[in-house]
Amino acid sequence: MPLDLARFYKAANPSRPLKIAQREDRRYYIDFSSVRGGDTVSEIGRTIIRLSPTEPTTQLFTGHIGCGKSTELFRLKGGLEQQNYHVVYFESDRDLEMADVDISDILLMIAHQVTEGLESVGIRLRPTYLEKMFRGLMGSLRSPVEVSDVSFSVGIASITAKAKESPEMRSQLRQYLEPRTKSIIDAINEEILDVADKQLQAQGKRGLVVIADNLDRIDPIRRADGRSQSDYLFVDRGEQLKRLNCHMIYTIPLALIFSDELPRLSNRFGTAPKLLSMVPVNTRAGEPFARGRQLLQRMVMVRAFPMLSESERWQQIDQVFDSANTLNRLVTISGGHMRNLMRLLYGCLQKGDPPITLAVLESVIRDERDALMSLIDAQEWALLFEAISQGDEQGNENYNPLLRSLFLYEYRDDEGRWFGLNPVLAETKRYRDWQASR
Repeated sequence: MPLDLARFYKAANPSRPLKIAQREDRRYYIDFSSVRGGDTVSEIGRTIIRLSPTEPTTQLFTGHIGCGKSTELFRLKGGLEQQNYHVVYFESDRDLEMADVDISDILLMIAHQVTEGLESVGIRLRPTYLEKMFRGLMGSLRSPVEVSDVSFSVGIASITAKAKESPEMRSQLRQYLEPRTKSIIDAINEEILDVADKQLQAQGKRGLVVIADNLDRIDPIRRADGRSQSDYLFVDRGEQLKRLNCHMIYTIPLALIFSDELPRLSNRFGTAPKLLSMVPVNTRAGEPFARGRQLLQRMVMVRAFPMLSESERWQQIDQVFDSANTLNRLVTISGGHMRNLMRLLYGCLQKGDPPITLAVLESVIRDERDALMSLIDAQEWALLFEAISQGDEQGNENYNPLLRSLFLYEYRDDEGRWFGLNPVLAETKRYRDWQASR
């Protein structure tokens, strides 16, 4: 079967998460739960369906940026819809300026996305308190924005869009909204979520689930009071995020998992965050991990030949790579990071049509290595060497910038969590010199 290069190119796009509800994307999905320490997304779904079918739940989901969270959340969305829930999924960075986020911004975003999502199934809401409040707000702004008389969601969308682009308007909004936070939450519950739940049940639905993706991309800046944005939003103000009367799922920054604030975070929400770890390509002892590599190789090959069986795909490997060793090199250097694997593959495809040769792959790896090296200073190298020497050391917040920058990867096995160096950095002279000196 000849390789469909156009489809392969599209399927290898690293910026496009799989939408499992779509038949074509479903063919590309690989289940990595057996090497990730469990199926965390199924645990989230089970909590909604079995443990609290009628009472609101709030759950937290995290992992490295680009590790496959959005794909798993689309799988969760599809599974819940099959269980007759109405699911509103949205990417938070489309509404928010991620370097400057406050609770009122998140509440506005949720009100906008939920009302818009409900309108798609014929439920049009007119939240009178919120509309009145926003009209008063618009009158007080130096640059007023019109609230639509036709659709609340359209009106609030215009507010969030302009606020994202204007620091001055965000400041004005917060001065007006922050003192009214409790009233806003009460109004969202009473005028949007409670009314929506009744109307959804009248349509035969079991309830409403809201998935706020990409909140893990909030910038790790320090506020004037010294608190990081993520600590402030999810720890200090977490109780307010939990007060919404529907099933809520928030993605949160991975740094919170390794923070001293984790116990307070878990207490605020009444549950520990669910972590989607990386796919290990080596064991914590540094030995090749065959099962992880096999699944990653399958992930690449299914994008080339989604219509074939697994055994048939392997028979076509010479159309995609010059040898099986080149494919193994690709998945190993990715470190089990989904987006990086696709990005390296995409880089090879940009350099030339398949079959991808080892020489082309090595060229892409060198470019990646040199780009990463230019970002790391001496202090970060020292921290990296400390982290990988400790291996399973937890609770050191100094490692958080390394995790966010994808210099350091987090894995899970039967013994628990452990850290591994981004394999691209293991290609550097700095790392090899350090290894030789040990």
